Amino acid sequence: MSPAKQRVEIAGRQLAVSNLEKVLFPEVGFTKAQVIDYYVRIAPVLLPHVAGRPVTFTRWPDGVEGQAFFEKNSARHAPEWVRSVTIPSPGSSRGRETLDMVLLEHVADLAWAANLAALEIHVPQWQVDDAGAAQLPDLLVLDLDPGPETGILECCLVAERLGARLEADGLDPVVKTSGSKGMQVYAPIEAADREHPSRYARTLAQELSAETPDDVVWRMEKALRPGKVLIDWSQNNPAKTTVAPYSLRARAGATVSTPIGWDEVDAVRDGSLDPAALRFTTDDVLARVEEYGDLFDVAGARRAPLPDL
Repeated sequence: MSPAKQRVEIAGRQLAVSNLEKVLFPEVGFTKAQVIDYYVRIAPVLLPHVAGRPVTFTRWPDGVEGQAFFEKNSARHAPEWVRSVTIPSPGSSRGRETLDMVLLEHVADLAWAANLAALEIHVPQWQVDDAGAAQLPDLLVLDLDPGPETGILECCLVAERLGARLEADGLDPVVKTSGSKGMQVYAPIEAADREHPSRYARTLAQELSAETPDDVVWRMEKALRPGKVLIDWSQNNPAKTTVAPYSLRARAGATVSTPIGWDEVDAVRDGSLDPAALRFTTDDVLARVEEYGDLFDVAGARRAPLPDL
């Protein structure tokens, strides 16, 4: 084994790690060793949210200022103790009928992924069963993407409206930052079919846009977005994935997609909390979990029937 590599034991698993001192986030001097350490420490709250969900990695082997690539067909890299499933290839994957994808179920699995410089973890809104077959979606997601001249404040205003609407429809919404510019509102659901969440989310986005066309847009065209928040309903497409709660983002400051409380959304709306306060680093997130526990409690939550609008 080369000097750059070493073996470590994590939760009873032997893992070869390498280049631990390599800086992956130059702006803040955040190294691969710190990435691994973060994922090991956040594992108790992160793992329930990715359990049973085939993982798409975004890998940055030369750090966030280098080239990156998405990786779905990741099982070929995995140790034998990392569970994998074979699923039909989505339309965006060329030349393959199936993909061999990993499931992250144990703390050592997260450490293995982090050692690959898989900085971001993306998962679909559905799980596989014990045999590896895809189940119906069990989460709804509404991705709030601020256009030019908007930011977290405007996202909070839209998130509050969405949260109220979801509650009126009998759902239990939760919210998190994207770790980048925007936010995401989720709700645990029971869906009638694979396209049910997309139909519902699109209708909701259209309705909010019709109510406040100067503030909200539901169509993707960039020309429509200055001064408005896009409600990206398309993330509910079964072929798509969204960044997982507690995942790092490949951004200069090593920020994290962080669950927040509705009280924090309210505080930004009424001006008592600076929107910049909803930007969290790994240390921030670990401290929040220590103080508040998991604010994104959907893994074992009641799954309400999704209305068919």
